[in-house]
Amino acid sequence: VQLQASGGGSVQAGDSLRLSCVDSRRTFSNNGVGWFRQAPGKEREFVAGISWKGGSISYSDSVKGRFTISRDSAKNAVYLQMNSLTPEDTGVYYCAASRSPFAATTRTLYNYWGRGTEVTVSS
Repeated sequence: VQLQASGGGSVQAGDSLRLSCVDSRRTFSNNGVGWFRQAPGKEREFVAGISWKGGSISYSDSVKGRFTISRDSAKNAVYLQMNSLTPEDTGVYYCAASRSPFAATTRTLYNYWGRGTEVTVSS
């Protein structure tokens, strides 16, 4: 598994962004995948997770109703659609894959990490 996240940028509050996570080795079709974020000076936190077939999805309370995680097995990609962004969503966003097929919410359950993509939301 070799993950590459993209799609970050600088936006205004209320705007939307769509992050993409692609496995360049095309091997994470059986893995649960998650998105995490890390704001300056803070711990990396769970944002959303999706199981290997997409049947199970988890969100943190802070993004529920605004963010949507999805995956496209044909493209070997997982997406994070982020709507109604606020300055509190600012941070570096990382995608990660777990050896398990489940939508894990705990950072330690993820084994493979990509480089992050930066999201900045200004008020």
